[in-house]
Parts: sequence; C-alpha cells; structure tokens
Amino acid sequence: MLKTLSIIIPLYNEESTITVILDKILSVQLDEIKKEIIVVDDASTDDSALIVQNYIDSHSADSIQLFSQQINQGKGAAIHKGISLATGEYLIIQDADLEYDPNDYHDLLYPVLLGLADVVYGSRFIGSKPHRVLYFYHDLGNKFLTKLCNIFSNLNLTDMETCYKLINTKMAKSLYLHEKRFGFEPEITIKLSRIPKVRFYEVGISYYGRTYEEGKKINWKDGVKAIFYILKYGLFR
Repeated sequence: MLKTLSIIIPLYNEESTITVILDKILSVQLDEIKKEIIVVDDASTDDSALIVQNYIDSHSADSIQLFSQQINQGKGAAIHKGISLATGEYLIIQDADLEYDPNDYHDLLYPVLLGLADVVYGSRFIGSKPHRVLYFYHDLGNKFLTKLCNIFSNLNLTDMETCYKLINTKMAKSLYLHEKRFGFEPEITIKLSRIPKVRFYEVGISYYGRTYEEGKKINWKDGVKAIFYILKYGLFR
C-alpha cells in the first residue's frame, strides 16, 4: 500500500520558479497519500537555497526538507542524495523549473495504485495532453537516445530522458548509481531494467518546455555524452 510519495527536487539556480513549483506540488491532492518533499540544492549561486528555507519556515505543517551540497556536483548527484533521504514507498523526480506539471502525478500513480507497476515513466511523446512546440533537433536527439537505450534495456520506452520517473523506493535504493550529471538518465533506466521481474509502465504527460533564453540548460554536448553512457551501461554490467 502506498502511504507516502517522496518528491525529489534537484535544485540549481531556479530562484524565480522554485516557490511556484512547491506551491503546485502542495496543491495537488493525492487522497490519503502523504507527500514528502526533498529539495537538494546543488550549490546554487543565486538565492535558491535561501528561498527554499524561507518557504519551509512558512510551511511548517508540510513535510519539506532542504539538503545543500557544499560544491556543485550535477543533477544526478543531487538525485542520488534525494534517493538516499527518501522514506516513501515510491519516489518521483521533479525538476525545479515549470516544464513538468505536478498535476500529472495522478496519471503516473495510477498503474502503481492498481498494483501493476514498479516503475512509471512520464512520456512527453504520447497522449493528448499539452506539449509546447520547440526544437526539432532536441526531439530527434531524444528519440534516437531512447531507441538506443531500448536496444540495451530491452524496453519499448518512448521517452527515456523524461524527468518524471516514478520508482519503487526500495528498487531505487538497491541500485549503485555512479553518474552525477546527465548520464544519470540512461544509467538508472538500464539498471532498473535489469532488476528481475521489474514492471515498467509509461503514461503520457504534459510538457511546458523552456527556451534557452528562459533558462534551459541541456545542450547538444549532453546528447553526445548520453550516447557514451548508454553504451557504457548497455555493454558492461
């Protein structure tokens, strides 16, 4: 039975959006499921961490905790820390920007609540929910990386690089994860796929992508690195 959902937020220089996303998370009603929010600040150089601490102080009735990395280590490293701190039966990764909508938690949780899934990925490429139209080559690169990852994981995912990964916490904690930056996505996907009898599901989600002017951080170099990590974890266990 799912009693608590741990929501891991890797945070780096998102002072303009972090309180908005926290408000959105708290406003989502999950019936009897409690929300445990874990914010891991990756040594932000703006006021992100201070803003979160002030938010926690003013929302003492809610389960929100802040952990601050002493040096910048990368998004993957922040997620590793969040996984280690999670106490809920399931955890989900939530970016600190506004590209992903917490209202989609309901759809992601549905296969879990039916007792069917151990892992649920939210796909930006299936379903009828709103998707902001942005960069063609990002779309092409994402689909290529997902297909390549599928070859080694023997899954049929449509969006391996999605932020929304809902995972059984015990399974997540059982993995020895290495990658501290964007190599996290293929590493955890391939390693989860190798857990005996793991049950993967995928559901369509909405996506409100940002432009680079609006703060998007990932670029083509990260895509090239992702190919290396897929081969690394796909070919060598």
